[in-house]
Amino acid sequence: MPTPHRVLRSIFLFAARAALAVGLTFAATMRAQLGDLQARVGELKESAAKNKQALAQYTWTERVTISLNGQERKQERFQVRIGPDGKPVKTPIDAPAQDQSARGGRLRQRVVEKKKEEYREYADQMKDLAQQYIPPEKDLIQDAYSKGNVSITPGAGGPSRIEFVIHNYIRNGDSATIIFDKDQKQLVSISIHSWMDDPSDVMNLSVRFDKLPDGTSHASGATIEGVRKHLTVVTQNDSYHKL
Repeated sequence: MPTPHRVLRSIFLFAARAALAVGLTFAATMRAQLGDLQARVGELKESAAKNKQALAQYTWTERVTISLNGQERKQERFQVRIGPDGKPVKTPIDAPAQDQSARGGRLRQRVVEKKKEEYREYADQMKDLAQQYIPPEKDLIQDAYSKGNVSITPGAGGPSRIEFVIHNYIRNGDSATIIFDKDQKQLVSISIHSWMDDPSDVMNLSVRFDKLPDGTSHASGATIEGVRKHLTVVTQNDSYHKL
């Protein structure tokens, strides 16, 4: 009959073996997940770099609509191309519309103009911040991945699609959610949660992507929301043609 000491030793050995098996399985699973994450991040970086290069061969029309508290206040059109520094260069298409809203005395006109200038500057700041996120930059993606700030969810919205969630992408506390089609090697959509002058001044950005005949992906439309000032900027892009 086994002694209590031998029974305890057998139990200990069984538990140790079981723990080792679980640990090895967990380690193998983590290595597989990290390998898949690294591969998918590599695909996203490569696609972003190639697409940015392809888009630099095009010019297109951008329509911008600015609304305050849900009411449309301004529309603009620009001819856009990518400059040598990789940033959009925008040339106004329409002549500036004459402003008929500032009526009354000079004091009232100054107050109205000052308020309008404040919102124009804020809208420009929103657009400038949005351009830092769109299109995604491979170096920023790699930096976030190196810091452990990237996670993926396969099959989000379709069997060939992957959802990337990137934290602290450009600013501390921001997040970028990217839907990427791994078969087509194309961006599907991007959602950004960021902030303007301080973290309480929230900016939300959503972008949808379409494909040009040669396969180049482009942002067909975007909505930028400045929560604090109830300001919304909607952008639509079309009429793409090669330079």
